Amino acid sequence: MAETQEPELDLIAVGAHPDDVEIACGGTLARLVRKGYAVGIVDLTDGEPTPHSPGPDVRLEEAQRAGSVLGVARRINLNLPNRRLFDTFEARVELAKVFRRYRPKVVLGFGGKTVLASPDHYQAMLITDAAVFYSRLTKWDEHFDGLPTHTISNQLSFPIALHGLDLPEASGYIIADIGPTLDVKLEAIRCYQTQFPASKAGIFRAVETMNRYHGLTAGFEAGELFMTYRSVGVDDLMRWASPAHART
Repeated sequence: MAETQEPELDLIAVGAHPDDVEIACGGTLARLVRKGYAVGIVDLTDGEPTPHSPGPDVRLEEAQRAGSVLGVARRINLNLPNRRLFDTFEARVELAKVFRRYRPKVVLGFGGKTVLASPDHYQAMLITDAAVFYSRLTKWDEHFDGLPTHTISNQLSFPIALHGLDLPEASGYIIADIGPTLDVKLEAIRCYQTQFPASKAGIFRAVETMNRYHGLTAGFEAGELFMTYRSVGVDDLMRWASPAHART
């Protein structure tokens, strides 16, 4: 059985293209890094071709700079085909091997469709869902380079929706406080100069407005929305409902 040479990560966020994760949950990743967690990003494709980018090498450099701004420990590109990303067995296995190798406790990925945007987002959701399942399957070692099985503790999803306030379908919703890292998130997005030139400066206002809106709903300066597909339990209702008045 193969040995896992890479250090374990606490959380991995999966995007279809470089910049997806930054837009959806970059503030959360930066906040977790500040709290001492080991965080990774997986980009399923290189995002190329795009109208204003000279090629994948430049996009990769942008992604690496953005990852450095957020402070992530590892950024991986699986080089699956952009614009032709489909939920195939091979794509599922490649992502599951990443999960087996880095053994994250939590995985973040797309939830639902991004209407009027790339269909790769929905395919990325399907691939991520399957890879979380494949990661723990026994008696299938021939497909996973001998990497040991790994069970992921929890999976949460994020939307990329900047044109409406309707909540996507889910069992429940969590708002992560990114007040202290909103500026870091916006700085990371700005690393993608080929994707967001001056003519698209409105994207930064849209991201900030959405994050401030979600934060306001939870009493934060800014927040990011995640969907959960299982009930969230508490062992102290008062600590959750009124933290300032909970008994220690």
